[in-house]
Amino acid sequence: MPHTHYTTLISPANLAPWLASAPEQIFIADCRFDLGDPTAGAAAYAAGHLPGAHYFHLDRDLSGGKNGTNGRHPLPERAALVSRLAAAGLRQGQQVLAYDAQGGMFAARLWWLLRWLGHDSVALLDGGLPAWQAAGLPLTQALPAVTSPGDFKAGAPLAVTVDAQTVEQNLTTRERVIIDARAADRYRGENETLDRVGGHIPGALNRFFKDNLSADGRFKSAHDLREAFNPLLAGVAPERVVLQCGSGVTACHNALAMEIAGLHGAALYPGSWSEWSADPSRPVAQGATP
Repeated sequence: MPHTHYTTLISPANLAPWLASAPEQIFIADCRFDLGDPTAGAAAYAAGHLPGAHYFHLDRDLSGGKNGTNGRHPLPERAALVSRLAAAGLRQGQQVLAYDAQGGMFAARLWWLLRWLGHDSVALLDGGLPAWQAAGLPLTQALPAVTSPGDFKAGAPLAVTVDAQTVEQNLTTRERVIIDARAADRYRGENETLDRVGGHIPGALNRFFKDNLSADGRFKSAHDLREAFNPLLAGVAPERVVLQCGSGVTACHNALAMEIAGLHGAALYPGSWSEWSADPSRPVAQGATP
């Protein structure tokens, strides 16, 4: 199979023959995780994973150190993530395939992080592990062999961030559209079990990340995603959108959905609600309205 450049999604039907014929061309990352049990993803990986897949842990690999005010999943240090990826064998320009079994909510974090590191050859396995298994494709318990480190290094970021100060300024200017990826009940301030305070950033709109998926767990079409996001943007350029969630993880799912939809350039607020709500001086909105 000729080398193809994937930047958003790849189907099991396209991945399987490529992996069978030229596995050295693809770097596979298993990102399974459970917020309620941080050991569950690694255990699931050990029980069976895509051939050649390396495991990446949300807390250890895809997040940085917490200090109590920077949210539950701060971005990792760029150099630390580059080192981790290179040690696993990632090469410059190599196609990366990320997957999980949770609808892409954790794999999309690695997709976004690689773009932040300047690497655009990264895609999610559409439908994740369930779609791979539904197609009758194999899993293995064998660990990938890394004969030598890869030459991966960071380039100019292809994804941008904003900080809490920028979000605070937007309370007044309303120059940016803020989109919250959490479930509607947590957006309203109900059933909050993870963060200090329930509610949302004043002015933020709600787009639950799971609404990006069809019933079969695959992403909706570019057309359908564009039709869903355009009313939220209300004529504002995608570059003026800020994506957030509870801790900067599922917001990456909305980033991927917007990319699929052709709405390029939205920024991520990495600290998200967990950082915002840690400061009692910041305002909180509750209920269904922005």
